[in-house]
Amino acid sequence: MRPAEEQTLTIYERSQEGRRAFQAPAAGVPETAVEDLLPDWARREAPAELPEISEPEIVRHYNNLSKKNFDLDTGFYPLGSCTMKHNPKVNERVAALPGHARLHPLQDAEYAQGALELMWNLQGALGEVAGLPHVSLQPSAGSHGELAGLLLTRAYHEDRGEHRHKVLTPDTAHGTNPATVTMAGYDVVKVGTAPDGGVDLDDLRSKADEDVACLMLTNPNTLGLFDENITEIAKIVHEVGATLYYDGANLNAVMGRTRPGDMGFDIVHYNLHKTFTQPHGGGGPGAGPIAVSDRIEPYLPRPQVVRRESSNGQGPSFDLEFDRPKSIGRLRGFQGNYGVFVRSYAYILSLGGDGLQEASETAVLNANYLLARLKDPGVAEHLPAAYDRVCMHEFVLSGAPMRKHLGLKTLDLAKRLLDHGFHPPTVYFPLLVDEALLVEPTETETKETLHAFADVLAEILREGGEDPEIARNAPYSTPVRRLDEAGAAKRPVVRQEL
Repeated sequence: MRPAEEQTLTIYERSQEGRRAFQAPAAGVPETAVEDLLPDWARREAPAELPEISEPEIVRHYNNLSKKNFDLDTGFYPLGSCTMKHNPKVNERVAALPGHARLHPLQDAEYAQGALELMWNLQGALGEVAGLPHVSLQPSAGSHGELAGLLLTRAYHEDRGEHRHKVLTPDTAHGTNPATVTMAGYDVVKVGTAPDGGVDLDDLRSKADEDVACLMLTNPNTLGLFDENITEIAKIVHEVGATLYYDGANLNAVMGRTRPGDMGFDIVHYNLHKTFTQPHGGGGPGAGPIAVSDRIEPYLPRPQVVRRESSNGQGPSFDLEFDRPKSIGRLRGFQGNYGVFVRSYAYILSLGGDGLQEASETAVLNANYLLARLKDPGVAEHLPAAYDRVCMHEFVLSGAPMRKHLGLKTLDLAKRLLDHGFHPPTVYFPLLVDEALLVEPTETETKETLHAFADVLAEILREGGEDPEIARNAPYSTPVRRLDEAGAAKRPVVRQEL
């Protein structure tokens, strides 16, 4: 069998009866029949259908799997509205220290003072970044933080004897926003976008009434534009008694420069995997802490990490406070994913306040530099900027001219980028831009990488003018060719019989 054919075998096809990677030594205790250990209903009727292979084959199996997916350590990953920046390896080393990695989640607070102090300090740092004094670390992801924000909004209004039914979301909002609104039991009311890319103030005024519980807003928004009318927006929302919620997905553009709390927001969620370098996705743990203003604080989830001053001169101690009568309750088991907190706190300490500000400034600089580079005639005539103004950390291109003149869809361009070693940007979002391509370079990419990306886009467009079928059938170099994504979404195969 040739090596290429050998690599295509599944782990089950490699299996040989009796082959082992590891043989456990004798336990040194009398053997007990399984019938004496487990009741009938808990015992298998047949052995588990597991592959029997050697240790080198196990290593090769997982090593090959790791090479079949694109990751940030492999190449440029300009995924718009989902900051994919470098995760410093020192943060992983800190999180792997035994005192962090081996801490049991049921450990009494008395014996977890170091962990609680770290969480307390992280709460303080996040509160300073947001300009809001009270932080809960419990939510497990950004979408979970959104849900927490709306549950806090509901608790706030109901405590005042109000029962509101509507939540406003811009038509540029992340898809999780309207989904969260529905999940929280509210009605979604869409707010339009003005010609400059910000919130349409007239539309907002017409829809902001006494039945509105909250406006969910991202600033800068998913077009990569900072809404210069944010103080007027906050005034409109607060005048009808509603709360203003900040979707922190784009916080990487403004941390250290401006604070949501200073803009008038009542509730903020953070994505520690976007802004504070906790590794992204892959099914692993996440964290979406929330920060709130004084009027929302009584409703924060319980327990809350608190610092207690000592009366005997031995210094402060840290504890979990459960006595919160107006709390919305627990959002998850324990206090959150602690390893995520360690990585993010290490990142904050390593950069400091000035470093966090510089990170945001560089992210904005990189985005505007790349946008300017893409205004070269060979690119701009086919992929013009959707909004011709200074962007923040990301920007949107429209592939409508490319589709009209070259016959290439944005999806074709995205698939062809894979053959050049670049992960595609976000495509077809935001929805109000025709053939949208949403690009976020982040602050951790070099100028050379940005030039290379711009050059590849120009090359694909040139190639498309000569032979559009090349991009229409891309990719060619990936483990699988172009898939029927619509068919997979409509008719998913989630289990295959062996």
